[in-house]
Amino acid sequence: MDRPWYASFAWPLAIACVLVTLAGIVFIHSATLHDPDAAMEYKRQIVYAIVGIGLMFGVAFVDYHFWQRYALPIYLGSVGLLAFILVKGHGALGAVRWISLGPLGTFQPSEPAKFALAAAIAALLCRGTFKNFKELLLPLAVVAVPAFLILKQPDLGTTLVIVTILMAELFFGLPNLMDFFIVVGGGAAVASAVLTSDKLLKPFQRARLLVFLNPQADPQGAGWNLRQSKIAVGSGEWFGKGLFHGTQTQLHFVPEHSRDFIFTVVGEEVGYLGAMILVALYAVIIAGGVRAIFAARDRFGVLLGVGLVAMLAFHIIINIGMTIGIMPITGIPLPFMSYGGSAILTDYLVVGVLLNIAMQRDKLVF
Repeated sequence: MDRPWYASFAWPLAIACVLVTLAGIVFIHSATLHDPDAAMEYKRQIVYAIVGIGLMFGVAFVDYHFWQRYALPIYLGSVGLLAFILVKGHGALGAVRWISLGPLGTFQPSEPAKFALAAAIAALLCRGTFKNFKELLLPLAVVAVPAFLILKQPDLGTTLVIVTILMAELFFGLPNLMDFFIVVGGGAAVASAVLTSDKLLKPFQRARLLVFLNPQADPQGAGWNLRQSKIAVGSGEWFGKGLFHGTQTQLHFVPEHSRDFIFTVVGEEVGYLGAMILVALYAVIIAGGVRAIFAARDRFGVLLGVGLVAMLAFHIIINIGMTIGIMPITGIPLPFMSYGGSAILTDYLVVGVLLNIAMQRDKLVF
């Protein structure tokens, strides 16, 4: 007999996500405390969080094979929205990544596109044997189209996320690892071409990469964000300066500190100890995702789980890493923490699917 759903439910995974979200709302409030233009952000984040948590629990009871059956239309819809942005997208901060929804705010299609691609790649890898390298051309093309559209926005960070999802699923999905390493080699060549191309990579993006390699190159220009971020995190020391009392935070030395640089607020105001508690919660989330992968009953469940866990882990590692100077600044949000409806709803969608994969482990297979 099947166990009741509440006995199979991965409660630690769900609870950790909610706790990180609650912490995010508090730190967003702190980051925008003295900014009249952003004073409503934490209130909007509360609404996004409520909708996201509801979405997580709803999706947790949708059989994950649903995403395999409808992978193609979901993928085509995502590509259509990404193409629409190039024509009538809403721009801000030098990028065109959003669709205006009027009084409801904006929608960023590249966020749910990550999930759509994870499902599409997993579905494709389940359809063939992939003993012939030519079979890989379709999955690579499936990723290349949205990657190009996202890179044109420009959004290098999200492009790297979907490439990471692809590589993770190929590593676990290909029967011949040599084919995987061929793809990696080809990907490295493409990445090199992108990083040296004036048409695909904007000057400010190249400047961020150069500053990462030499932080002292332009401390008042391209290196400002990195320099101020490291000062904020380091000044928090062990126990922080106190909630709502971080000088770098409250005086707005770190830009976008309710979004991409939210971890600087954590480091400055609650210190090393608070930051480690947050990292521990993220470890619980990733561990819960890995447990879902091991619980998967079929190939699609494993590959989809691998892609989704890789997506979350990449976001966490890169975002935290860039705030402390060990990763280049790429502008991707910190899951469940950074302000933004599209991102947090996608995060909860991802966790909802992982919860369903984990719940399926106790179902009888005939």
